[in-house]
Amino acid sequence: MGDYRHVMPGKSIELPPEVAKAFVRDVRAYHAEKGAIRRDEIAIRQLTILNEYLGRREKPLRVTDIKEMFEEMKDKA
Repeated sequence: MGDYRHVMPGKSIELPPEVAKAFVRDVRAYHAEKGAIRRDEIAIRQLTILNEYLGRREKPLRVTDIKEMFEEMKDKA
């Protein structure tokens, strides 16, 4: 398991369906992309979006957290 769980809230983040679908699309795009810069751009896009849905008391996610999530979801998306 990735170490991003220490910054994730105790309960699931409630995302609107369109945001959740965009996250899954970005997981797929991230793994299909060969270029490191483009992969970073995809991760940063999701970092920005997901940090908007964290509670005020939650630590902001980092790009490495998003990349770990993407890796864990590789075969599930």
